[in-house]
Amino acid sequence: MTNLSVNIAGLRFKNPVTTASGTFGYGEEFQDFMDVGKIGGIFVKAVTGSNREGNPYPRMAETSSGMLNAVGLQNKGVAYFIQDIYPRICHYDTHIIVNVSGSTVEEYIQVAERINELEKIPAIELNISCPNVKQGGMAFGTVPALSCEVTREVRKVYKKTLIVKLSPNVTSITEIAKSVVDGGADAVSLINTLLGMAIDAETRRPVLSTITGGLSGPAIKPVALRMVWQVHKAVAVPVIGVGGIMNATDAIEFLLAGATAIQVGTANFIDPLASVNIVNGIEEYLRRHKIQDVNELIGALKIE
Repeated sequence: MTNLSVNIAGLRFKNPVTTASGTFGYGEEFQDFMDVGKIGGIFVKAVTGSNREGNPYPRMAETSSGMLNAVGLQNKGVAYFIQDIYPRICHYDTHIIVNVSGSTVEEYIQVAERINELEKIPAIELNISCPNVKQGGMAFGTVPALSCEVTREVRKVYKKTLIVKLSPNVTSITEIAKSVVDGGADAVSLINTLLGMAIDAETRRPVLSTITGGLSGPAIKPVALRMVWQVHKAVAVPVIGVGGIMNATDAIEFLLAGATAIQVGTANFIDPLASVNIVNGIEEYLRRHKIQDVNELIGALKIE
């Protein structure tokens, strides 16, 4: 038998394939297409302290090798999530991990405290890196001292596995990674979207209402792969790789670069079965290479 399970800070995942926040909803949207219990985990869409309407439309745009989004963390707040969403998804036979965001340290703390009380949520992903929110996100995710501060304050109130999601829109990704680990992060996930924009040449106007937005998809994979490799070498905590993973080969490349697990994002919009197909593809790769344990691939890049 081939072992696909991986361990992130004491939390066992049945396989290393999870879905990226904001691309898989709460999992309910995909139940008609797949058994969500076949993947390692679901990172649900961002939860904030109170209702957030998000940015005005248009807030999504297709690019030649990916997409731009400026959704702006639209959600109905943590109370709504606890009362209405959580009861509907807590039975899933996979890890449900909540992406936590906020405009202030106090908001992050408020949301983390409330999520900490939910028995079936074993971890949170602290979103300090979203480039679509004018307050909070960019500042926290791009300044090491602020990254450390928000992580440290959330660590005081959150008692389960704390994953921090990192922004690629920085000078040194390793410095940010080290700062959140110093603040108490159990693991890091990277990368979030790269800052980009689209222009309509005919109207001479920006395509997105916010002018700039987050670029995701195959275009960002080389950047994400490089940053995962750098962070894996720089910190001692597990790394979750995300950015342009479209198939099993992409996922395996991230494992070789040092990722313990991966997140599937933009691919979910193209094929709702993408995550399950990647699980199957990884298993097939292991059999073909006569590898008994997927953990043998983690950080196994041959440099010399």
